[in-house]
Amino acid sequence: MPDLALELAEGGRVAGVDEAGRGPLAGPVLAASVLFLAPVPAPLAAMIDDSKALSAARRLAAFQALHACPEVLIGVGAASVAEIGRLNILQASLRAMARAVARLALRPDLVLVDGNQAPPLDCRLRCVVGGDRQSLSIAAASIIAKVLRDRVMARLDRRCPGYGWTENAGYPTAAHRAALLRLGPSVHHRAGFGTVRRLAGD
Repeated sequence: MPDLALELAEGGRVAGVDEAGRGPLAGPVLAASVLFLAPVPAPLAAMIDDSKALSAARRLAAFQALHACPEVLIGVGAASVAEIGRLNILQASLRAMARAVARLALRPDLVLVDGNQAPPLDCRLRCVVGGDRQSLSIAAASIIAKVLRDRVMARLDRRCPGYGWTENAGYPTAAHRAALLRLGPSVHHRAGFGTVRRLAGD
């Protein structure tokens, strides 16, 4: 379970940042940053884990609890499908992370980044491989990013039906692949991804 050991070891204002949506075939990549201003209440800390380890219901409950806590600062950033196509998914993800940190109400002294690639930030940072399983602030950011991105994909599903994005969030499930073969790619698909090109017959 993640805890605050990394944050406490560094001292000062330490934020965590993580992204959601690097692997899907469609939709933006979204990132969140979380900064705890005070010791995390035990009931809230117990709700937080790597978003991938939580059920949808537990993830939503943690998301709501994080937003309800006045001692939690949250910043959110995204990179569009157009940016993904222009920059590549890695660079777009790093740009989304930088935007999330920039939207925190307070500038952190240090940012803990999930993974081994550093976003372009003007403050100290530390990359933590598997950070969403170690750091409470990174895990909290992973929850915020995942819930918000799923909501974005549900909205896009209503605007552009047929691909099942409410269920698959744009990931390459069998149903999504079949819809791509049947309908062809939409404007929300990542045209530069090999799977999209292949299923579109390019």
